[in-house]
Amino acid sequence: MWQLLFFIFQNSEEIMLDDLDRRILRQLQADPEQPIPDLAERTGLSPARLTRRLDRLRDRGILRGIRGVIDWQALGYSVEVSLRVTLDKTQPNAFDEIIAAARDIPEVTEIQTFLGRVDLRLSVIARDMTHYQQLYRDRIMTLPHIADIEALMHVARLKANESLPI
Repeated sequence: MWQLLFFIFQNSEEIMLDDLDRRILRQLQADPEQPIPDLAERTGLSPARLTRRLDRLRDRGILRGIRGVIDWQALGYSVEVSLRVTLDKTQPNAFDEIIAAARDIPEVTEIQTFLGRVDLRLSVIARDMTHYQQLYRDRIMTLPHIADIEALMHVARLKANESLPI
């Protein structure tokens, strides 16, 4: 499975897209693997003009690329946990140090930062509960500057759509 990566906001200002840009992005969201000639036909452009448009979207930072999305469950991971972490903010480099350490844990699939009571959210996958408990004891609890941590066991993903309404 492939997933299209793009964004429309840059420096807090919306980048203006014309109807043709929007048509191209909608087609790419629907089928990011389609060949250039097919995409050109669907958008009413010649392959050369489409390529120039795609280059312009990349140069403007709107179209970031195409990546492979791996179904981790198909590889034997059956547990997903969301960890809400509150840091000891008396340490001046707490954020930088925990983020750097969490990036070194392969089972941490996502790191988000927040303003408020919770400082970070880590998404963690594991093969089973025994594997998760081992990760939690040996890797998660050794992360620096943790003041409090709350584990939320993932039960179901009800919506996972990264397509934008363009």
